[in-house]
Amino acid sequence: MIKNTKENLEYYLSNGIYTNDFLNVRSVKVYADGALGSRGAALLKPYADAPGHRGKMITDLDSLKRLAARIAKTKFQMNTHAIGDAANEAVLNAYTNEVRFLRDPRWRIEHAQVVAPKDFENFSKKIIPSVQPLHATSDMYWAEDRLGEDRLLGAYANKTLLERSGRIALGTDFPVEEVNPFKTFYAAIARKDSNEFPEEGYLPENKLTPSEALKGMTIWGAYANFEDKEKGSIEVGKVADFIILDRDIMRVSEKRILKSRIVATFLDGNIVYSNRFN
Repeated sequence: MIKNTKENLEYYLSNGIYTNDFLNVRSVKVYADGALGSRGAALLKPYADAPGHRGKMITDLDSLKRLAARIAKTKFQMNTHAIGDAANEAVLNAYTNEVRFLRDPRWRIEHAQVVAPKDFENFSKKIIPSVQPLHATSDMYWAEDRLGEDRLLGAYANKTLLERSGRIALGTDFPVEEVNPFKTFYAAIARKDSNEFPEEGYLPENKLTPSEALKGMTIWGAYANFEDKEKGSIEVGKVADFIILDRDIMRVSEKRILKSRIVATFLDGNIVYSNRFN
């Protein structure tokens, strides 16, 4: 993604998308608000643990709308960081005005971390949630302090977001979270930390199935990047990028997922890493 600066927009939006075998530049990264932990996420109502404070928008609604209208005239995606429910409301507002006129925009909301219940219906096949399952299990120790019990109903709502959009892209947000893909997969389906806490999972109604989590990390992630015709699944005609594991993470018990080891890594059909067990 290119950073939302005047110089970047003038250069890339004029010259068009750029792709080669290992690089795909076709997105504009925008920041609507800050982070929940620092109380910088923009909320519709004050923080439960900071009365009178609602966080702050980094990019206001009018600016989001102007930028969305500009990007909509190009082949670029708009990918906007939105954590708080006020930020998600603003981004969805700006997006909805533009994507209805676009055939296949695949615009993304990065994180979609706290969404007001009324706003879930604005996600669609044209507006994709791009989330990080580890955020839920990292934030669960203090999220209720920030949001209060009621607002948790729309927080870290991966299953609900999937049901609304039909796809969900899963990532790590490295270096904010660990890059280990097994931890991402585990957090998505178990909603637990590495110590298997909490026993039933955090906000367990939003657990993804193993199949949904795998798709979110592969074919749906590729789709969200406009790369699903060339990667994201093992099919004739696609790039042979894949790993071989020492266990079937789709079938083993949850606690065994985190102990998974990579036997081999293939990039474009070539072995670039191997680990032979004794």
